[in-house]
Amino acid sequence: MIKKSQKSVTVQVPATSANCGPGFDSLGLAVTLYNTFTYELLPNEKLELTVEGEGASFMKASPRNLAFLSFFKLWNKVMKKRTGLRIHMKNQIPLSRGLGSSSTAIVAGLLAANALTGKTCSKEALIALATELEGHPDNVAPAILGGFTISFMQEGKAHSVRLMPAKPFQLIALIPAMPLATAKARAALPAKVPMEDAVFSMSRASLLVACLLTGNLTDLPLALEDKLHQPYRLPLIPGAVDAIAAARQAGAFQGIISGAGSTLMAYAPLSANATQIGEAMVQAMAAHKMQAEYKIVNIEKNGAKIL
Repeated sequence: MIKKSQKSVTVQVPATSANCGPGFDSLGLAVTLYNTFTYELLPNEKLELTVEGEGASFMKASPRNLAFLSFFKLWNKVMKKRTGLRIHMKNQIPLSRGLGSSSTAIVAGLLAANALTGKTCSKEALIALATELEGHPDNVAPAILGGFTISFMQEGKAHSVRLMPAKPFQLIALIPAMPLATAKARAALPAKVPMEDAVFSMSRASLLVACLLTGNLTDLPLALEDKLHQPYRLPLIPGAVDAIAAARQAGAFQGIISGAGSTLMAYAPLSANATQIGEAMVQAMAAHKMQAEYKIVNIEKNGAKIL
């Protein structure tokens, strides 16, 4: 149980890029961009929130805020007494851009509560709890485990397998100024898809895992293709098709929608010039009157951690 001396904890959670092309709601990877949360127990039942960076102008302390909601989901299961809570966020991850910002809040709350109640939950249990809140495991799993994750649901419970690519590569995240709500991106998807499209994406997802496990990245341009969600979501992001084409022309293996978007993620060999790829993507977006910035990131190996 909680130590009397431990009244606060700081948690760092990485951004995540879900789907990874063909792995809709199942594949994800953690990247080196972070939100940091400091949780402090208060003697009353008051909720307090301060925010630096992304979301500072509108985030409020509320039981519905995911950083509070996730904390109390675990706290209330373990502890028999109520508590007040102060949270301070330092947010680097843009909101509603397909980089798992909501997952960072969920994971942070669960890890903080777990630390302050005596670490009663395993990582597997934390992934299951996080999935209950998020609705799907492809962001929360890599946020907790780090690396590249393959997640699946079995009898209503989330399970995940983590791996690290056998051979490194570069990731360039193109972040448009335009947010894209996950609800809108999901609403664009059809209820049913042709069998041939399902087989196409299943084969590409299998090939992607093979490429990462073997270190043979030659087939990544094919392995990152998708027909389950990207054809329906790309029209929601002005300039996305041209930005992906520009990334490939500048030396990337391929470009994909990160999560639900609007961020695009280019995968590139180490020999490629990541700066040139990022600039080419920004220019392609600008031709469609869409402002964007790029960030060169790596795979975060370890996932969320207590600082």
